[in-house]
Amino acid sequence: MYRLWNATFQFQDSPAPFAPRTGAAVNGPDGGAGVPSRTGGSAERTLQLIQLLAGDGRAMSLAQLADRLDLPKATVHRLCARLVDMRFLTRDLDERRYVVGPALQRLAFDTLTHGTCSRLRHQVLDDLVAGIGETCNFTTLDGTAVLYLDRVEAERPWRLTLSVGAHVPIHCTASGKLFLSHLEPAERRRLTDHLDLRPLTGNTIVSAHELDVGAREIVASGYALDIEEFIAGLIALAVPVRDRAGKVCAAIAVHCPTSHAGRDEVLAHLPALQAAASRMGELLDI
Repeated sequence: MYRLWNATFQFQDSPAPFAPRTGAAVNGPDGGAGVPSRTGGSAERTLQLIQLLAGDGRAMSLAQLADRLDLPKATVHRLCARLVDMRFLTRDLDERRYVVGPALQRLAFDTLTHGTCSRLRHQVLDDLVAGIGETCNFTTLDGTAVLYLDRVEAERPWRLTLSVGAHVPIHCTASGKLFLSHLEPAERRRLTDHLDLRPLTGNTIVSAHELDVGAREIVASGYALDIEEFIAGLIALAVPVRDRAGKVCAAIAVHCPTSHAGRDEVLAHLPALQAAASRMGELLDI
């Protein structure tokens, strides 16, 4: 499922392993038992609520949260109100439902870009760029846009300046179309119906139907292309990065000017990108 204000973008094929009942322990990230939902204090309950929303991958109502957490509605309402004030949660398009908010997005981003694991991920991009001689980036989905988590520039006089933390559109970039393709069709249509599908070039796809057709082709091929859809004179190729459970949670992409590379030349880099994506996926669970 897809959440409109997601920071880390996960796809859940089934409900998250988070369905405690009275006195039942909430599983921690390592699968071990956590604190019981009924007996935990306010801090524990707040973290459980955040974990549930972030892991379930969809907007949830007060009643759904209370049922899954096995807590009184009044308690959940108080926790949600406080988290909304702090911007860790926000309300969905349907204001009766809650989703992950910008403060939690920032926390997730800072966590992803911090420490030894971040350096290891950067090394994957460094090795990829050294091997193919083109600029590469590591991205994830952040709300209705693509977020740059890391980037390594090739040594070329022509450069596209996009720094880590920058956002680019979802409907006309290789990474964005890749993320769209891995949504359930109904979720993808719900998202594209609310997107501003404005044309940025003459090649930009501005039809939700065309994006849907393209999504099926992307899933079948295992990669996504942007041929001057985002920026005139730029071609890009993106492949999915999957965690150990097989879920798509990020992408690795390469882009280069069309003056020296066309579709065939960019697709020649596909094996190298897929190998890098496999390495990157192994680092996601560290």
